[in-house]
Amino acid sequence: MNKCSIILGLLLCMGCSNYGQLSYVAKLPKKLDENSGMVHISDSTIWMINDSGGADKIYQVNFKGELLKEFIVDNAKNKDWEDLAVDKGGNVYIADTGNNSNRRKNLVIYKIPNPEIEKGKKIEAQKIELSFPEQKKFPPKKKNLKFDTEAIFNNMGNLYLITKNRAHPFDGEALIYKVPAMKGRHKAQLIGSFTPCKEYATCRITSADISPDGEKIVLLSYGKLWVFTEFTEDNFTRGKLRFIDLEATTQLESVCFLNDTTLLLSDEQNVGTGRNLYTYHLD
Repeated sequence: MNKCSIILGLLLCMGCSNYGQLSYVAKLPKKLDENSGMVHISDSTIWMINDSGGADKIYQVNFKGELLKEFIVDNAKNKDWEDLAVDKGGNVYIADTGNNSNRRKNLVIYKIPNPEIEKGKKIEAQKIELSFPEQKKFPPKKKNLKFDTEAIFNNMGNLYLITKNRAHPFDGEALIYKVPAMKGRHKAQLIGSFTPCKEYATCRITSADISPDGEKIVLLSYGKLWVFTEFTEDNFTRGKLRFIDLEATTQLESVCFLNDTTLLLSDEQNVGTGRNLYTYHLD
């Protein structure tokens, strides 16, 4: 049995409680009570961040929920860190793009080298600064509150951002942008939009990821999952879509691929629940 099979077997067997369609893996460390982003690079560990108000740190956790390592991210500030992405070289991207009120003009994604091979207590970040050309006012009118961003992934040298709709009245539309995954100032390119559903409480996108083989993209909301396949262009929403009701009611904030068919998900601690790591297998 190879290493990946062993890891997957452990994950599927850990814990006996189910949260809707999710399988419980472990309770996350107390330091990650407001975890908002997660990536898997190798072996049986993940890297995680907290959102606004959290330390300027990235944390390594194993599948038992044990904190293994933490780095101070130098040249960075946690204004509102919301998601993580990783490229083929193991470089990690921290999306400081949380923008609940749609007032921010200082959106940035921090690029850090592969933390699994770094030493010491600090890790240096490069800044990928960005703006959304379609946003003309800060904040815009209530019907245009669509520039909060909690979901990113990396593919083929670009970062893709999916916005979180806060419009009133709520129409569900999520905007899809891309920027080069390189240091500098960039105007994000609008490449499409997607309307998951129109229920405010459960139809706002909180995280995203792309499978290691590049053939699946998942978008997460509070209890729902959208899986895109058979896409051939930047606007992946033109591919084949599968909707999954996870039947989970916790505050799911993060998703990443463990392998091409298995997802890891996590939730924030909220009213005594959450702060857990879960797994979900895509058939």
